[in-house]
Amino acid sequence: MLFFRKDYGLGKDKIYKKKIIKQLYFNEILSCTEISEKINKSIPFTTRIIDKLIEEGTVRINGLATSTGGRKPKTYSLVTQKMYVAAMAIDQVETRMVISDLGNSRIIIDEVLPLTLLDNDKALKQITHFACSVLEKSNTCPDKLVGLGISMPGFINVKKGINHSFIPTNGVNIVDHLSSAVNTPVYIGNDSSLVALGELRFGAAQNSKNVMTVNIGWGVGLGMILKGQLFSGENGYAGELSHIPLFDNQKICECGKTGCLETEASLYSLIEKAKARGGEEEVTTMEIINLQKPKETIYHIFKYAQKGDRFAISLLSEMGYKIGRGLAILIHLMNPELIILSGIGAQVGRLWEAPMQQAINEHCIPKLSENTQLVVSDLKDRAALIGAASLVMDNYGK
Repeated sequence: MLFFRKDYGLGKDKIYKKKIIKQLYFNEILSCTEISEKINKSIPFTTRIIDKLIEEGTVRINGLATSTGGRKPKTYSLVTQKMYVAAMAIDQVETRMVISDLGNSRIIIDEVLPLTLLDNDKALKQITHFACSVLEKSNTCPDKLVGLGISMPGFINVKKGINHSFIPTNGVNIVDHLSSAVNTPVYIGNDSSLVALGELRFGAAQNSKNVMTVNIGWGVGLGMILKGQLFSGENGYAGELSHIPLFDNQKICECGKTGCLETEASLYSLIEKAKARGGEEEVTTMEIINLQKPKETIYHIFKYAQKGDRFAISLLSEMGYKIGRGLAILIHLMNPELIILSGIGAQVGRLWEAPMQQAINEHCIPKLSENTQLVVSDLKDRAALIGAASLVMDNYGK
């Protein structure tokens, strides 16, 4: 019985070590009192665990906090290079993977794999090989790797490890398969939800409670933060802004329906419009668009828009207005305090704001939209990677 109690105590200490590491990862610098409140344990218990982490070289004393009176408390932060987190962001045309320290400041490796997801029955094999090769190339000690977080598009059943939209697996659990291959815990999530998580932990949503994050990419994804928590719906499928039927255009969407927002306001549709109308436009300096390289083509359009090319700006304005119509619906339903424009499309920054705000002004009841702020993410196309890393640390200590 005595042996059992001792073993339980050691296990409990290990759990709370992880909880403290997790809190310092997301908050960077905390006092003992702040940590004890966040892990819901007494100050003496928290002090004892912190002392053990300092002895192990995982936590360091950061300095003294400011005080409103009395003795200044010590503050603590992580020794960031003690452990590492791997993050992968998969979209329809390429897959990126990074390994960074616990301060998100030192990137050990940052690799890109061109990978088309649609109708690719070898996707899981290619992703697995890519993950293994990046980890091997990084020379990261497996014992120092907390886990691998993966952001991917589509309807994802996290419990069963299945992506119902992309990455065919013939019943294989993606999480189990990848965990076995890379020998580390693996966590997966919908890309737009993880963009929202990245914004919540390290971006524009940090100090807000009710936020909609719009992932402007090859679709138009939505991540929802309600009462300060990521909301994914009953089955994890919430946020399919792309498939709201807004248009009577008879264009067939990837989902099989017609008239979805995605058919008129995705980066794919932007390329198609640029190609179709490019030859008719006289006032443009933009060269012919290469449809075979969608990522390069999009950045090409963005570059010309930022240089002031009239045609490129008109393409973005038209798309922005249509997304704005979708945002007007969101505002009527959710009444958010903040809408964050994130993802690949955020690269062009404030060029989106005027047409989206125009659509909101035209289609929203003013009383509902008057307190909703529209901002462009500073995380931009790295939000999914940051969200994937945050997913790993959210699960650390559970």
